[in-house]
Amino acid sequence: MNAFRQFAVLLPIIAGFGMAAVAGNPWKTGPGLHSAMPAGYEVVVLKPSRATLSLMGLIECPELEGAQHVSQGLSAKLVYANGATIKKFPRLFSFRITASLRKVVLDGPQESVEVAGDPHELLLRLGFRIRVYDGLKAREIAPESVEMIGMPADVAYNERVYRITVNAGNLPITSRLVLEVLSPQGEPLTHFPFTLL
Repeated sequence: MNAFRQFAVLLPIIAGFGMAAVAGNPWKTGPGLHSAMPAGYEVVVLKPSRATLSLMGLIECPELEGAQHVSQGLSAKLVYANGATIKKFPRLFSFRITASLRKVVLDGPQESVEVAGDPHELLLRLGFRIRVYDGLKAREIAPESVEMIGMPADVAYNERVYRITVNAGNLPITSRLVLEVLSPQGEPLTHFPFTLL
């Protein structure tokens, strides 16, 4: 019985410490962001070649390392690791897109796309378009740069990696960005979103 009484006395104290810890920082909603964040994964079948194309996206933004989503009641915000509120999108960041014809894929194809010609040539001639959405308004911005990284283009290979650098200017943090991956003919193959709030 003594042990039970001691536990009964300690329980409110432990609960009080827990509530004090929560009250001292009531708004943290999860782990911090990182400088490299997954943007998505898509698998499509190319017609008429029947080749399987997998597209993987990664967002690279060193400025966001350690940033934290926070919430206070009905409002939510994003803060830097030092606690300063983030009000604008980072001015410069990149999408890293891996396009692969390798047979090892995480999921089966989700859709098919009509793309004439050699699938290996497709990997070398992908296009990219960036759309920005602010509420109901939409517009397009041009990439700051597009570069193929990794394996040189003149070496035959079944995978290519692109880095698409974006200059977001003064976009508010509530904006939504979408990178569209295009065939050489300008047809959308898939898209990768980037939202912060």
